[in-house]
Amino acid sequence: MKVAALQVASGKDLQNNMVMACEMIEQAAKQGAGLIVLPENFLTLGLRVDQQQKAIEPYGHGPIQQQMQSLAKKHRIWLVAGTLLIQGKNERPHSATLVYNPQGECVGRYNKMHMFDVVVENKEEYKESDIIAPGDDIVVVDTPLGKLGLAICYDLRFPELFRALMLKGAEILLLPSAFTVQTGKAHWEVLIRARAIENLCYVIAPGECGHRHDGRPTYGHSMIVGPWGDILASANGEPSVIVAEIDLLKLAQIRQQFPSLKHIRKNVIQALANEVNE
Repeated sequence: MKVAALQVASGKDLQNNMVMACEMIEQAAKQGAGLIVLPENFLTLGLRVDQQQKAIEPYGHGPIQQQMQSLAKKHRIWLVAGTLLIQGKNERPHSATLVYNPQGECVGRYNKMHMFDVVVENKEEYKESDIIAPGDDIVVVDTPLGKLGLAICYDLRFPELFRALMLKGAEILLLPSAFTVQTGKAHWEVLIRARAIENLCYVIAPGECGHRHDGRPTYGHSMIVGPWGDILASANGEPSVIVAEIDLLKLAQIRQQFPSLKHIRKNVIQALANEVNE
């Protein structure tokens, strides 16, 4: 099975970003990819906050979601629509990953759980929670291609989420992202490979390589990583379509020969839960 991660450089015009995404999806489909994953904020990264507000849609409705449905159906692919701004219960939307099957049906949704509220080098501050409402649900989507565990960008720094996804059956971890350049250079590759190794899962991590509306760049360097931590495909800092083959029989063989997942201690998981709840 071939899978693709699309690395896009989103700009300041939503329609242009959509055209670019459509072209890259078609390119990946022509290369035989049956599962295609877009990065975080692939339509809205370069938009001002007021422009982003106009891209918010209620779940299941709106031209952006209709376009994603149409693309999945047209190319007969499993399409993972990076993140879209989906209306929440209050004024802030969710940053949601939506999974579409080849019939154009949305069969999975994950709302980004961990908000990127940090200060990086040179006092560069991000406060994602000002505009995005966090989600709560741990989501695994069962597909004929494998069980997909959904996470987004900053979630990568929370290994307990990925352990929970694996325990729910995930075989392929999806991580649409828009990492900063500073944190990307320091941590992107090592964290992706760690999440793959410790959970014996494939990881598909498409990254943004464009600029935010205020000019701050994103890191790119999209990756597809195997369950042994091997890099199957990677990009640099430019728009790219990367494709790799995923073999679930090989995954099962690795898990059988190296049965670390069977050695997980429930008391450690329970102790972690107890500490967090206190």
